[in-house]
Parts: sequence; structure tokens; C-alpha cells
Amino acid sequence: MSKFLPQKKKLLEDVYEKASNEATESSFNGILLHLEQILKDEHESLSYKTFENYYKTIVEKEEDYNIKKSILDNLCQYLGYDTFKDYCSEWKTIEYTIQHTISKIVITIINKPILAMPEFMKQNGFGMVEVTFVILLLTGNYAFSNTQGKNQNQEKSTVLGFFGSSEPVKEKKCMYWDKFEYKIADCEDDRPYLDLKPVNFKLLKYFKKINRKDTLTVDNALGKTWYSKYNGNVEFFTMDGVDPETGKELDQSTNHMILKYAGVQEE
Repeated sequence: MSKFLPQKKKLLEDVYEKASNEATESSFNGILLHLEQILKDEHESLSYKTFENYYKTIVEKEEDYNIKKSILDNLCQYLGYDTFKDYCSEWKTIEYTIQHTISKIVITIINKPILAMPEFMKQNGFGMVEVTFVILLLTGNYAFSNTQGKNQNQEKSTVLGFFGSSEPVKEKKCMYWDKFEYKIADCEDDRPYLDLKPVNFKLLKYFKKINRKDTLTVDNALGKTWYSKYNGNVEFFTMDGVDPETGKELDQSTNHMILKYAGVQEE
């Protein structure tokens, strides 16, 4: 199995989910055509057919597909991350990798009367004792979480030696505005210029300031963007809410605002 296959699979699922929430079409092709247009307007171009090949191979067939790093970075930027490396560093990707790995172990054990160890376990030096320990760890943790839900907001500790650390891992439950988007942060981050607020995953994922107003037209922005006007300056956003820099409630973009303040402006 490719080293980054689970991460690429999760990335494609996240990109497709975001595009499906934004697109007016509900069909698979309609969603991919919407994604193609958004990537062309705001990021780097990627044809819908290419993304379809990635999706059907990696997500549906669970087979690896060689995707260039620049394309992975481009898709991650669509989700609000700087690079694929940043995307992979998030706890949700680590958790997804564990779940994906454990599912492969369980499937192998169930389908073969003689317990055949998955190849990737052999390559990483896992014996049957370690495999059993991992399965018991995950299933035991699931049962414990169902009976101890009230402790979910406490700091989680890593398993000794399993990830090479015995230090507690703090959940990042705050976020801050970073010029064009919200970024997740540790609530104990004491840097004085950070205006921390409780994390809102919807805002974190979908609320962005549009930094290329010249790409907006009535066709692609009407009904899909919002704006803030302050001291004669107009900024456009991808979602309704409040301008983090001025505190003003956003208004939905109109023909007049798009034509006057967006698009290619005359000198």
C-alpha cells in the first residue's frame, strides 16, 4: 500500500464534499465541473476528468494513483491549507490513517482462517502480539468513549511507545483570522497578536476572503458570495457571516456591487 494512500483518499473525499456543498448541480459530473471552474478561478486549473480519474481509482477502488505534489498542494489550498504536508499534519488525517489501517487488519483476519499478517505490518516490524494489541487498543478505546463521553473535552494522551511519545497531546480547540481565512490553534497560544476564538469547523473550512476580486463576475459570484464595505473599501467572502477585521455583518453580493467593486476594474 502506498505510504500516502489513506491521506490522498481522505483529501479527495474532503474536496468532493466541499464542492458538492457549493455546487448548484447534484450530479457527480455537475459537482466536478463546478470544482473545475473554482480551481481555475481561484487556484490552479485541474480538469474535471483528471479529478474523476483520481477519485474513482483512489476512493472507489482504493488503488494508488500517482498525483504530483503541486496538484496535491493545489487541492489542499482549496480546502484552506497551505500544502499537502500541512493537511496531513492535522489530527483528523492521523486518525483517519489509523482507522484505515485497522480496517485492513480486521478484514485480513476475518477473511483468512490462517491469520495472515498484512504486508505493511511485516515491513514495519509488527508481530502478532503488536497486531492484537492495536486491535484491542482501538476497540477498547471505542467502548470506553461510549461510556465516558463526558471526558471527550479533556486532553488526550498518546499510547506509550506507539507513536514514539508519552507526552499528552492537546486538542486544538481555538482558531484565529489570518488575513484571508481562519486557522486552527491551541487555545493556550499566548502570542499577543492572535485574537483567538472557539473553533467553528464550518467557518474554518468554508469561510474565506476572496483575494482575487478581479476573477469575480455576475455569473460566478451572484448568489455565491457576500461582501463587506468599510471606509469605501469592499471585500468579498465565500460565506455569510461577519467580517473578522471590521466586525460588520456581511451582505449578499448584488449585481451592482459585483460590477462596481469586483472583476477587472478600469484604470
